[in-house]
Amino acid sequence: MSPLAHILALPVRAYRLLLSPWVGHSCRYQPTCSAYTLEALERHGAFKGGYLSAKRILSCHPMGGSGYDPVPGADPEHDHKP
Repeated sequence: MSPLAHILALPVRAYRLLLSPWVGHSCRYQPTCSAYTLEALERHGAFKGGYLSAKRILSCHPMGGSGYDPVPGADPEHDHKP
């Protein structure tokens, strides 16, 4: 992971450590948005991973999606489109 990606991951790790236990486990997606963000930053770096994370978080609203939504490249079966 690049140094910038490590810096971007710090608030996510703090959220998971300090706030997530109090907020509850009600994420609409699998994997959760925080796990998705950490994996996206690790897999794709700060810029593309940050973009993918922001796109995912912005889709989390009542009219947004839900269900299984892995990071691109994490699940080849899910990425494959017939």
